[in-house]
Amino acid sequence: MSAVEALPREGLDVSEGGLWARSAWRPMFAQLRENDPVNYCQNSFFGPYWSITRYEDIVAVEGDPQTFSSSWEHGGIVIFDMQDTGVQLRMFIAMDDPEHGEKRKAVAPAVAPSEITKLAGPLRERTRAILDALPVGTPFDWVHSVSIPLTTAMIATLFDFPWEERNKLPEWSDWAAKIDIGPDPVLNAERERHVFEMAARFKELYDERRAAPPKADLLSMMAHSSSFGDMDEQRFIGAIALLLVGGNDTTRNSMSGLIERINQFPDAWAAVKTDPAALASGAATETIRLQTPIAHMRRTATRDVEFRGKTIRKGDKVVLWYNSANRDETVFPDGDRWDPARENSRRHLSFGYGIHRCLGARLAELQLVTLIEEMAARDMEVKMVGEPHRLPSCFTNGYEQIMVTMTRAEGGAHG
Repeated sequence: MSAVEALPREGLDVSEGGLWARSAWRPMFAQLRENDPVNYCQNSFFGPYWSITRYEDIVAVEGDPQTFSSSWEHGGIVIFDMQDTGVQLRMFIAMDDPEHGEKRKAVAPAVAPSEITKLAGPLRERTRAILDALPVGTPFDWVHSVSIPLTTAMIATLFDFPWEERNKLPEWSDWAAKIDIGPDPVLNAERERHVFEMAARFKELYDERRAAPPKADLLSMMAHSSSFGDMDEQRFIGAIALLLVGGNDTTRNSMSGLIERINQFPDAWAAVKTDPAALASGAATETIRLQTPIAHMRRTATRDVEFRGKTIRKGDKVVLWYNSANRDETVFPDGDRWDPARENSRRHLSFGYGIHRCLGARLAELQLVTLIEEMAARDMEVKMVGEPHRLPSCFTNGYEQIMVTMTRAEGGAHG
């Protein structure tokens, strides 16, 4: 009997944090995809919920926002209901149209192709500087030495956030994304303290930008937009948290996941280093597919609906497990394999699908492609020392620490 067959079929709870800390969730999702792809879990830390685990089913749910709402008014976009906390994250991704579309349109120019082109040169210089400063042959933590500095610099640039204060950004982002603390009053109080500190500092900057002529940074665009304008406190917190977490946590964990992939598939990494012009982009999208830095989004049924032979009731939580869909063998054969030459890796659902697809997808890809190209230019070999320390989170699928040793070509590489 295989491990997949040995697992129970009914009410499988895939949200438990320990599964994610141990990276032990793959067999459970394989079981659900194969035998019960629309699965109802009655009892969990987060209450009852439906799991949607196949690619085509997630696309169907995402494609019907009238039936499957994202709105904070129904509970929001994560498995934990946040209405009863002091931080409700009324972000525009947790809204339905028309308000969602209006706010999304206001900030979209910040990540337009022309703006991304402007960011590409400074991004490459920062990446080169960080890689060239890494110690050769001495263990170090990739997460805090590479992933966090690179993504923090990018998000500070996008917001035009004071450079000398930029190290506050990853801490605020981490606390904003901690949905797995659930109803714990002590941890929620700590979370609220960090998030309100974030909101207070960003509100100061927001008011300054509003009083100044419009500029191309995210805060200025928001401040001068009629669709943002005078937001209530929860909407302001939500808007900042969305852009901060979206621009920071996701790319950071893909950059960290890259190290696990190249250790698991050294032959594929050797191929990328041999021909980065052909394979760096595929290596990036494959990393994003397999890492799936945001493991799930949640929708709430607005009516009773029959879906794939199951009756989903009005008000039920419907959890879309992107990490499972990204390994769906009907779409991605040999789905657990990191294959930079895979032709359809860009079809992954790590950025979502439909009206809520990630605005910053192209910028995230650019950051990862640049890192891969510069690592290849240095003939870098990065070997893990022991197992990574992963986050115990079913939402932010990421890492606290990855200890590594590194070798590279003598004198770095430039050009």
